[in-house]
Amino acid sequence: MKIFSNLRNRLKKTLASNERGQGATEYILLLVVVVGLVLAFKGPITERVRGAMDKLGSDMESVTNSN
Repeated sequence: MKIFSNLRNRLKKTLASNERGQGATEYILLLVVVVGLVLAFKGPITERVRGAMDKLGSDMESVTNSN
């Protein structure tokens, strides 16, 4: 039993000090949060972009018609 206990303690120390995958995990979680926010606010985002594009189009049209 003592062999298993020592092995378990060594494994815990090794896993606790291993941070190689930490950066990738943080990027994946950040990506999931961003995608979730975009999906949650898809309607208002679409309306704002559409409104800005319509305003830009009408402003461009007024500039080209004034000459």
